[in-house]
Amino acid sequence: ITSEELEDDLPSKEERADTRLKEHGVAERNDEESVPEEREGDGQRNGEEAERPDQTPVLSNKPRKKKKKRKTKKASAGEALEDNDLEDIDSLLEKIEDTNGILQETQSGVIVDSRPLLYVEHRNLNPENELKRYFGARAVLGDQRPRQRQRQYVRSTWLTVPKNTWPRYSKTGIAMQLVETRRGVQYFTFEHHREYQQVQFKFLDAVESMDPNNIVLLLQMNPYHVDSLLQLSDVCRMQEDQEMARDLIERVLYSLECAFHPVFSLTSGSCRLDYRRPENRAFFLALFKHLMFLEKRGCPRTALEFCKLILSLDPENDPLCVLLMIDFLSLRAREYTFLTRMFEEWESHRNLSQLPNFAFSVPLAYFFLSQQEEHSEMESSQTRERAARLIQLALIMFPSVLMPLLDHCSVQPDARVASHSFFGLNAQISQPPALNQLTSLYVGRTHSLWKDPAVMAWLETNVHEVLHLVDIRDPLVEECELKRKMRYQSAPRNIYRHVILSEMKEATAALPLEVTSQPVMGFDPLPPLDSIISYTRPERTNHPSNESTLSLFFRSLLPNFNLQGDIRHDGDDEAGAGQDLNQGVNRLMAAMRDMLANIQFQEPPRDDNPEGDGDWD
Repeated sequence: ITSEELEDDLPSKEERADTRLKEHGVAERNDEESVPEEREGDGQRNGEEAERPDQTPVLSNKPRKKKKKRKTKKASAGEALEDNDLEDIDSLLEKIEDTNGILQETQSGVIVDSRPLLYVEHRNLNPENELKRYFGARAVLGDQRPRQRQRQYVRSTWLTVPKNTWPRYSKTGIAMQLVETRRGVQYFTFEHHREYQQVQFKFLDAVESMDPNNIVLLLQMNPYHVDSLLQLSDVCRMQEDQEMARDLIERVLYSLECAFHPVFSLTSGSCRLDYRRPENRAFFLALFKHLMFLEKRGCPRTALEFCKLILSLDPENDPLCVLLMIDFLSLRAREYTFLTRMFEEWESHRNLSQLPNFAFSVPLAYFFLSQQEEHSEMESSQTRERAARLIQLALIMFPSVLMPLLDHCSVQPDARVASHSFFGLNAQISQPPALNQLTSLYVGRTHSLWKDPAVMAWLETNVHEVLHLVDIRDPLVEECELKRKMRYQSAPRNIYRHVILSEMKEATAALPLEVTSQPVMGFDPLPPLDSIISYTRPERTNHPSNESTLSLFFRSLLPNFNLQGDIRHDGDDEAGAGQDLNQGVNRLMAAMRDMLANIQFQEPPRDDNPEGDGDWD
């Protein structure tokens, strides 16, 4: 018997009193209701044994059973995490949320979410949970359950589920370190060990060769090299192999999650990664590409959760500018309350209304909220008024959105709108180039949400209200025109990065020449100009461009031949042009002698069959 078991068996004063009551004929049922939770020392236990030696077996066994039963009944949600009998993680998370009081009901009866805005739920990171809600567990899982019982043990992860078809995972040479903690926010960074750095250098050589087969060969030796997986995923996607492209991205997420720091949390919203460090960029890009696959797959709620995760890693800088798509995912997932809450909380310090996507999506969210039946008539009326006010402001601020939006929705505007100069062709031509990229991105991405006839009727009403304000020369119209001319002259680099990753044809065509003229790599598109480099690629010793034609010819025959190699390594100061020439000639002659000496002529194979030889006689 261990010491812990002895401590569980220790009776307290109440237990001794209950024993005396049982001796006087008290029922055992009352004894069960008075089981204590306090423990006493071994000395008191020994003294009690001395008083009642005949009661020792009863006291050492019965209270322990009762205490176990009572502990299970009073177990908190935190203790339940360690209970091996609970296998359903979804119900467990719901229990935790209920006990923590995440959803609070106000006096007016409105349920308010008290969690942080960018709070991420683990269960919403799994697309199977969303598909189960749409189609049912039997349609999603099928025959997977029996196979999973026979599957070998793999590490449990949140971001993706490892597959049996993947190579066996081993240490890749990536680790995560805690850099610092400031004001309750933890800053982490990924680190590449020396072995991984060597693989990274080979990957850069493979990229420069412009041959995807070299990346495939590298992945055969290093199946979890993240940049190779990212680059090869783009190649598969261009070849329209979407399944393989998505599978490679999931392998990236699995590899990086296995390298997480023990205190790194996906859900807290207080863990940061600096995009300026090249080691961290693969995690951002893999999350973004995974998000895009989820949205195309019909899982907008899961994609929204990944979008919140990306934004929580660096909400101040937003290196991939996911603010340009979080509104679209919120509307598609019907998370209207989240979108309106984000607008109310961030508008004061982030000026979200100056982005066309928020300017149009937030009033659309208010309109959908006003259509819900669970709200009272007064609340619905207030919500409709707010939606009308915001959509009119959006149309005055960004008039160039209306006509392309109607064109994508195959809606013909009426004569008054089509002939008015405020929404005419001049609105698109006169806007700055940066604003053109933002509007093209929004229209190309979210036009399907505006095709609802009720939405179009609501939009038409507000368009006529705006034209009335324009005709009476409302001061707000001129003020918004001045804002458009002063702002949006040039877009920041993260918006260009977002447009490239989103691959929207309308927005990509509006990119400036300085962006489209430079090569863009899938594993690191438009790296930050102020990157923090922790290790550099060594200079290559071979520089064929500086060599003569004769030297290149001998290099093709002898790969190890280097006419200028000894000169580079001797030092910076050469002894003179004549000495260099003599050394080069001597090396060239030595290489020729070696080549001629190693030339062997192979005789053709002869057949020793005597019958065959007889035919030639």
